[in-house]
Amino acid sequence: MSFEYAPAPESRAVVDIASSYGLFIDGTFVEPEGGKTFKTVNPATEEVLADVAEAGEPDVDRAVAAARRAYDKVWSRMPGSERAKYLYRIARLLAERSREFAVLETLDNGKPIRESRDVDVPTAAAHFFYYAGWADKLEHAGFGPNPRPHGVAAQVIPWNFPLLMLAWKIAPALAAGNTVVLKPAETTPLSALLFADLLRQAELPPGVVNIVTGARETGSLLVNHPGVDKIAFTGSTPVGKRIAAEVAGSRKSLTLELGGKAANIVFDDAPIDQAVEGIVNGIYFNQGQVCCAGSRLLVQESIADELVDRLKRRLSTLRVGDPMDKNTDVGAINSAQQLERITTLSQAGEDEGATRWTAACELPEKGYWFAPTVFTDVHPAHRIAREEIFGPVLSVLTFRTPAEAVQKANNTPYGLSAGIWTEKGSRILWMADQLRAGVVWANTFNRFDPTSPFGGYKESGYGREGGRHGLAAYLAEGSAL
Repeated sequence: MSFEYAPAPESRAVVDIASSYGLFIDGTFVEPEGGKTFKTVNPATEEVLADVAEAGEPDVDRAVAAARRAYDKVWSRMPGSERAKYLYRIARLLAERSREFAVLETLDNGKPIRESRDVDVPTAAAHFFYYAGWADKLEHAGFGPNPRPHGVAAQVIPWNFPLLMLAWKIAPALAAGNTVVLKPAETTPLSALLFADLLRQAELPPGVVNIVTGARETGSLLVNHPGVDKIAFTGSTPVGKRIAAEVAGSRKSLTLELGGKAANIVFDDAPIDQAVEGIVNGIYFNQGQVCCAGSRLLVQESIADELVDRLKRRLSTLRVGDPMDKNTDVGAINSAQQLERITTLSQAGEDEGATRWTAACELPEKGYWFAPTVFTDVHPAHRIAREEIFGPVLSVLTFRTPAEAVQKANNTPYGLSAGIWTEKGSRILWMADQLRAGVVWANTFNRFDPTSPFGGYKESGYGREGGRHGLAAYLAEGSAL
């Protein structure tokens, strides 16, 4: 007997969405000089949520100038203990307004409300709490006796975790004494603009954080601005490569957190049911739109059939649909463009000979949707085993020995994350030492903590975010970690 879940929708009334939004510069919302705007939509319904200002060159100039004034006159001169008070205040306000932020994040991004509520918002607040504690202790962080901030930090964040990526970037930058100009992704600007309202509530000095919205051109103007001292980018590898080329030879400091094609490796002694839950969390969390998603499942050959059967049964229980429903497990794909990429690569998997299985579920008529999908009979040369799909699509490969598992896991230009499932602690340590990945999870996946560094190797970028290591990127005398 199966039981149907009654709808349990979260209320939209907890957040007020304005019909239009300006740019947040020097502590206030202003209109763009060029008057250009773009629309942001709810990916689950294709409903237009708001018109948002598109920053042009004069607007970016204003934002960088405001950040420079705030840095020179206020923020860099302020004792770390005073900066900490502002960070603590921001963290408390995020916690107090968590429901408001969670609802807005889900409406603008398409992720399930329970993920926004239970993961994104509390983890964002935790990062501000954590870095508030570092603000008056920088000389004890191991970066020399007199670590200095860079100055003005330009930060460009992606659409998959809009609020969390904002916190990852802004919290350490402010703790280290920098000021910020941040550009959110064009498809998910609303939580950053609500955060701007929170900054006014926290009475953060004007110009310390500025938020300019727009698309690729706005980001390029910000990254290439001569008044910027530090650039932090999270996004796709091709864009990261372009930024690295543009910045090369300049005095600007750069950190990049880019794409991934993580291997989730399951040995024959692993607890299968626990591993299945880890696999689901690794690739179907946030619709697979996660840079460190476990998109390649490497299973020891002797248990491959059993594990895949159990995985398919588990996927058949996932609820796909309205992201605002508290029962929903898999929400909407963020945009029509991203849905097209997922669809194209999945078709390539079939065309190249892999066997496709898709969970049977009824998808809504409106919005951008893709059902959880598993490919078996995957060859390492297949596109679905090599390219970042950034969607709810899992490629299954098999191995016989730990050495073969390592070889297949490292057979990628990326190196962001990996997972290991086994009862043998010695095997975990050996595998972790062999894998070329910045983060290696053992008998779990997609676990994040503000005290722990995150970042990758190879085409997954360089630099670390989170933990003490995350401060290094924002200190001019910080050691390279």
